[in-house]
Amino acid sequence: MSEKILIVDDDVETLRLVGLMLQRQGYKILAANNGAQGISMARAETPDLIILDVMMPDMDGYQVTAELRKDPQLADTPILMFTAKSQVDDKVAGYDAGVDDYLTKPVHPAELIAHLKALLSRTRARQPDKKTTPAAYVVGVVGCKGGLGSSTLALNLAASYAKLTKTNVMAIELKPGQGTWAAELGFTSNDGLNNLLKLKPDEIIPSVVEKQLTATPFGIRLLLTSNTSLETDYTALGEKLHKIIQAASQLSTFIILDIGTPFIPGFDKICSLCKNIIVITEPQQSTIKRTRILYDELRSIGSGMGRVINLVLYNRVRSEVQLTSTQVSEMLGGTPITMMIPPAPELAYQVSLNNLPLINIQTDSLVAQQISQLARIIQTQIT
Repeated sequence: MSEKILIVDDDVETLRLVGLMLQRQGYKILAANNGAQGISMARAETPDLIILDVMMPDMDGYQVTAELRKDPQLADTPILMFTAKSQVDDKVAGYDAGVDDYLTKPVHPAELIAHLKALLSRTRARQPDKKTTPAAYVVGVVGCKGGLGSSTLALNLAASYAKLTKTNVMAIELKPGQGTWAAELGFTSNDGLNNLLKLKPDEIIPSVVEKQLTATPFGIRLLLTSNTSLETDYTALGEKLHKIIQAASQLSTFIILDIGTPFIPGFDKICSLCKNIIVITEPQQSTIKRTRILYDELRSIGSGMGRVINLVLYNRVRSEVQLTSTQVSEMLGGTPITMMIPPAPELAYQVSLNNLPLINIQTDSLVAQQISQLARIIQTQIT
């Protein structure tokens, strides 16, 4: 794939000539005619190198450089300042702002190309191979139908894992129009996922996703979803959700996805990104029958992909007519139950009153202990 070079210059002739010259060298060219447009395009396109003029009407090149260096995704992008300002003080100001190289106009095309190749070569040498850079460990929580408690388990498991490991944990409410976390936790803004779904797939990059995350006082970051209908192109929804997870994987070491049900667009692709899937079910015959179908489907997606599948039995109501754990396991073809979560209606009521996850309301409760144990089990399953 050809490397992308962004040229930021208010001189149309410079944009045309330099762009044409670089295109002939095989580079993909992006062009912006002012500083603000250059910053916006750099964030959206993440170019491999930026050629930047100093004298521009809205923001000068020094200001643009300083702004780009604040962005984690652009902090290491090589910047070549290409300008008519040739005084030593001008060059020093450029290097102080954070540019990697400085050339004055006019310059011979061969010299410009040589500087570009040197910058790109040094950048490739010091950057790790993206193919070998480890992404986050992604855990998906899914049930055969709605209402089984996937949202509650996903949120509390994320909080419990963060408390256990002291690592960077993220939880994503991957259910457009069905969000519950914001209301439970007292957040006024819940449009993070919706805002991302309004973008084109190639615009969904880590720096954009990061701006939509909500920090919490209990150690995790959330990508929240509203509970109102979403105006979006549903034919592209699966692809966008896939891109969001991929981008988020560069921002965290551990991610929990509240998938909800297998009826979400792009379910197979979403599951292919999960290294661990928690199938949540309840001890009722009809639910167990549907759970077995889902369990078999998950084992076949991507030929298994070395995926860990944990079965969690969620007893949300006290009833003598419910199946026992042994009966549930037998109905699922001998599949072992990883964890049983007991009913906790009193704690569930306290969640919205205290704006905290259930496990933080009463840390020594049985349900908190079971979810903490599930977090420890998952920790041992990470290879």
